[in-house]
Amino acid sequence: MTDFFKYQAAGNDYLVIDPRHTDFPVTPEAIRLVCDRHRGVGADGVLHGPLEPPRPGVPVTLDLYNSDGSDCGRSGNGLRMFALHLAEQEAGAWADGREFTLRTAVGDTAVRVLDAGQGRVEVGMGRPSFDAADLPLLHVDGSPYIGRAVRVPLSVDDEKLTVTCVYNGNPHTVVLVDAPSPQLARRLGPGIAQHVRFPRATNVQFARMVNRAVMELEVFERGAGYVTASGAGACAAVSAARELGLCDDRVEVRMPGGGVEITVAEDGRVTMTGDAEQVAAGSFAPALRARLDRMASARSVR
Repeated sequence: MTDFFKYQAAGNDYLVIDPRHTDFPVTPEAIRLVCDRHRGVGADGVLHGPLEPPRPGVPVTLDLYNSDGSDCGRSGNGLRMFALHLAEQEAGAWADGREFTLRTAVGDTAVRVLDAGQGRVEVGMGRPSFDAADLPLLHVDGSPYIGRAVRVPLSVDDEKLTVTCVYNGNPHTVVLVDAPSPQLARRLGPGIAQHVRFPRATNVQFARMVNRAVMELEVFERGAGYVTASGAGACAAVSAARELGLCDDRVEVRMPGGGVEITVAEDGRVTMTGDAEQVAAGSFAPALRARLDRMASARSVR
């Protein structure tokens, strides 16, 4: 029995747990356990699905979770991995070049596996929002911030920053810096992600435009911490840079784990293209399975 399939995209890794193959207790405790890199399998999150048998022409439903057990909403890299998983495990409607729809808690996403052998996948991320209410974003006094969250002053650890906030299925806060680095992301990321002005927390991107067609990016996620790449984060950062007039409509985003290509249409709709690959598949060992079963039993008692 295969309990999990592990995929990575630019070093951002997820476990695909298919309910058709295994009984998995979808609880924050169980997700944290399997994502734990020392006591579990290890991953940045879990893709749980398909929740119903896939049928051609019908959206394929899945749930996405961060490694801390919280809902992810939508992950650009995660959807690339799940689309590739369908192409590898199914046939027909999920073959190379055919567009199909993945359905998550935040809506539908059009995806296309361009080359299953190379793991090349295109994801339509839609039109982002800069409306502060969608994040949401508050003023320092706790009142709602009204309007577009573009060039917003933000104080973090005695540093005064200027940020632009983007919602594309998840909240993102983009900070333009002279030199993105893992050290900077780890130092400022937690304070921004959990800032009181973001009551639901936010993902954070530290970006630099190398030129109008190339961006360097470091990412700190609200539910996974520092990560080597983020597809939705790359989309948000490019959307912010385009809003600020800093980039063209096609941008290569370079992250420590690898790159993606982002295209922004005239109406603001974003398309992301990048690679993914399966790196492992396996079963939970008896000891881990027993711990998961105890978690399931404890939840059913409550």
